Amino acid sequence: MNDQLLHHHTLKVSCSSCSLRELCLPVGLNRDEMSQLDAVIRQSRRLKRGEYLFRSGEGFRSLYAVRTGFFKTCVASQDGREQVTGFQMSGELMGLDGISANVHGCDAIALEDSEVCELPFNRMESLGREIPSLQHHFFRLMSREIVRDQNVMLLLGNMKAEERLAAFLLNLSGRLASRGFAANDFILRMSREEIGSFLGLKLETVSRTLSKFAQQGWISVDHKHIKLDQPDSLKTLVSGCSQAHSH
Repeated sequence: MNDQLLHHHTLKVSCSSCSLRELCLPVGLNRDEMSQLDAVIRQSRRLKRGEYLFRSGEGFRSLYAVRTGFFKTCVASQDGREQVTGFQMSGELMGLDGISANVHGCDAIALEDSEVCELPFNRMESLGREIPSLQHHFFRLMSREIVRDQNVMLLLGNMKAEERLAAFLLNLSGRLASRGFAANDFILRMSREEIGSFLGLKLETVSRTLSKFAQQGWISVDHKHIKLDQPDSLKTLVSGCSQAHSH
């Protein structure tokens, strides 16, 4: 029993000492407010690669902040195939899809061993009323997710394969950089097939386009290890596209 209690104690990492605090939470909560929030956050949960955090159709109770690791969200398309709807990394919030209908609308699957902090939604709501800055921050997080979804729609609506993949790599690079990771040297946690599903491209197209970028000297590819050797060339490709479409 003592071992179990000890295990729970060590797993429970409070927000006040978490390195992701600036990403997940508003800076400027005072100590009392932080401890209120610590009291709300349920056990952090560890998931092995391939485990489901939640499934489509499951009742919605909590939001999850990704503490470490990497996830994908997906839905089953009409013909039963898996359609990847997004990739989430540390500091990002998952489960927002469940708020409106009270059930999750997608599956969330760990792409590597990961850890999440569980935020029971009803308790977050009541705490939000007591701490206005917390509520405002959650609205901002939700808005950021909506904007990200809109950007994906723009990306898929207008861009050719090369432009889509360049935009995807740059988006990933920017998100990693904001979390203190190397912006231009990273491991892809998702498969080429999953990238294709997300970007609306065939697997062969993803592989061929990555090879083309490598031949042009823009990137170096070694299996899942990617280096952006010429990020500006990728940016020019993407911005050239968005300008062309805005005229």
